[in-house]
This record gives sequence, structure tokens and C-alpha cells, in this order.
Amino acid sequence: MMFGSQGFMGVFMWVFWIAVIVAIVFLVKWIVQQSRTREGSPEESSLDILKKRYVRGEIDKEEFEQKKKDLLS
Repeated sequence: MMFGSQGFMGVFMWVFWIAVIVAIVFLVKWIVQQSRTREGSPEESSLDILKKRYVRGEIDKEEFEQKKKDLLS
């Protein structure tokens, strides 16, 4: 009788630790995914970033035109 309950507890402990490891893997994957989305979409080109900086007022028209020319040449 005791062997049966110990066997069940052993299996339960394995299942518990596997669940903990799976949860950690998913947590790390989620954190990495969140950090990538904050950096901007990977499809965003340098010209798109330049246009956004110009619209936000971070650079003036002259600087925008010069950097655009550098990017397109």
C-alpha cells in the first residue's frame, strides 16, 4: 500500500518540476518577444525611421534631406 502512494508522489514530483521548467521557458520566450516589439518592427526600414524622426521634430528639413540622400545613394 505504501509503495503505491510513494510511486504516485514520485510521479507527481516529476510532473511538478516539468511544469515549472516549461513555465520558465515560456516566461523567457515571452520576455524576449516583448523586448523585440519595443525596439520596433523588423520590417521597418531606415527611411521609415528617418521619416518618423522628421515628423516628431527630432530633425529639421535640411538634416532629413541630407540623411535621405545618404540612405538612397
